[in-house]
Amino acid sequence: MKEAAPIRSWSAADLELLDALKKTEEALPADAPRALLSIRLSVLSSNTTSPVRQELDLRVLAGERGYRVVGVASDLHVSATKVPPWRRKELGEWLNNRVPEFDALLFWQLDRLIRSSADLSVMIDWCDRHGKNLVSRNDPIDLGTESGRELVRLMGSVAEIEGARDSVRTASLWRYSRSQENWIVGKPAYGFTVVAEGGRSRLTVDPEAAKALHWARRMALRGVSARRMALCLRRSGLMSDGLTTATLLRRLRNPALLGHRVEEDRSGGGRRSRSVLDAAGEPIRVAPAIFTAEEFAGLQEALNRRAKQQPPRRPGGATQFAGVLICAECSGNMTVQTTRNKERFYTYLRCAGCRNGGMGAPNPEAVYQRLADDVMKALGELPVQKRTYVPATGKEEKSRSRWEVAGQGRNHRQAWEEGGREAMAGDLLRAGVTCAVRRTRVPGTRAPSVDLELRVPDDVPARLVVRAEEFPPGP
Repeated sequence: MKEAAPIRSWSAADLELLDALKKTEEALPADAPRALLSIRLSVLSSNTTSPVRQELDLRVLAGERGYRVVGVASDLHVSATKVPPWRRKELGEWLNNRVPEFDALLFWQLDRLIRSSADLSVMIDWCDRHGKNLVSRNDPIDLGTESGRELVRLMGSVAEIEGARDSVRTASLWRYSRSQENWIVGKPAYGFTVVAEGGRSRLTVDPEAAKALHWARRMALRGVSARRMALCLRRSGLMSDGLTTATLLRRLRNPALLGHRVEEDRSGGGRRSRSVLDAAGEPIRVAPAIFTAEEFAGLQEALNRRAKQQPPRRPGGATQFAGVLICAECSGNMTVQTTRNKERFYTYLRCAGCRNGGMGAPNPEAVYQRLADDVMKALGELPVQKRTYVPATGKEEKSRSRWEVAGQGRNHRQAWEEGGREAMAGDLLRAGVTCAVRRTRVPGTRAPSVDLELRVPDDVPARLVVRAEEFPPGP
């Protein structure tokens, strides 16, 4: 595959032009309309416009329209087909939280902003509600008239068609590559690396990765848990520090280890891979095998035996207040771990970041209840407030758009008693409230004493303000 060109940096001439444009802005009146510049790029090539060029062109456009530039939302390596404007990192922050700070959204070309007619319709409705305008450098776009809005929708449909064509071409390449023994496109499975040979690419076994996989297979046959294996692999350096138990299990269950081409299996509801078969129903081989068929089958049996010893997962996840309960020693997340002893299951709150998982806090339910009681005492009387947007009503400075926060006639205690722990956990996460769990050894007993420390940001009332959902939720 041809590598993407590097993002162009600012030249001396670019910086000189930028400085001149900013000086021109200084002469604008204080009540000049404010512009936010949106820059997007998925892959930079000879056929695309660099972020530097986009920004300079948009600043020139802003000067022509009499806009004062108040910000630049730059989202690089982001697909407009897959990620709508309100879910992009920088532009999404402006659209969701900084709406009163600008009056118009400027972009280089419509397909730089959006490639879906449905997403475009959402943006037009949002602009109408918030009194914003969309302005394109290279398209005749103006939301001030009905004919202008219809033209925008028409252009959005064309951009969607072009995006669909790109998707069709990409899908066609993937379909073709699935039937070939050479490696054409994509990232290889763990255990393999791509090498060039005779003008073609092929897969070869990564010796270090194969060593780690064979060690894990031997440990699995001995009945060692995947969690313990992941810990040892991280400490030994055979796999990365970010290795999780789930990732290790996906690697060990991947039929790519047999040298097969694989694809995602969506039928089971989890992240599994399956072998791709040729016309004769045989697996397509694209690499040397790391495991023989007998070794791989024995590994799967060992993993299955271990899986049957685990209790069924509780709906909604094993850990309540996930992300709120943290370890007092390392600030890592506390999660529920389950062990089995003589046909009985025992649950503990542990920290994966501490040595040996840290001392387990027994009876997670008691910890949850203590946390809920502490939160009710500290925050329960705070009023539930909601933030709403008030559009500008005139050209005077005092009438510019703004946020307004209003009470909802009840406090958080009432809201949490109605919504339960799930509602409380969601509010605590949103507000950045955490609870540090400290475990201290008690002589003569196995279970440590458990102390909780509720950590509440100084600005928690503002953080708890409910923000209305302006855009469709993500998938």
